[in-house]
Formats: sequence, C-alpha cells, structure tokens
Amino acid sequence: MLVCFGAAWPVSICKSWRSGKVGSKSARFLVMVLIGYAAGIIHKVKYNYDGVTWLYVLNGLMVSIDLALYFRNRKLEQTRPDTISGQYDK
Repeated sequence: MLVCFGAAWPVSICKSWRSGKVGSKSARFLVMVLIGYAAGIIHKVKYNYDGVTWLYVLNGLMVSIDLALYFRNRKLEQTRPDTISGQYDK
C-alpha cells in the first residue's frame, strides 16, 4: 500500500511544479495525510522498527513537498495580474 500510494506523489509534485496552479488540491487533505504518515512513523519507531519505516518517511517527505508547492502556487495565483477567479486567460 505504501509503495503504490507513494508512487502517486512524484506525479502530483511534478504537476504542481509545472502548472503553478492550486487546482483542486486541498491543504487540509495534504495535512491529514501528513499526520497519518507521522503517526505511522511514530508507531513503527516505537513498536516495530523495520525498513517500512523509511517508506513512511519518504512518503511524508513527498507530501511535505507537495504541501509547500500548494502554498507557493496559491501565492503565485494571488499575485498574478492575469488571474481571474483562479483561472488564466488564454
């Protein structure tokens, strides 16, 4: 599950970086996922430390990057003069 779910984060990060748009992303969702990974890390370290712990860390790092890009893109959208309701004129 961690490998499959974690495979989606690089794609999400690339899309966020390239588009410069927030789109349908939710900061609340990303924070909840990050909390879940933090809970998984704490559990693995406290009760059953093994290699899977590093999958939690890697996925948590990718979610953190995606969350940082969310705030970056939100700021970019707010400062662009050609932004109307979050959409760009073509």
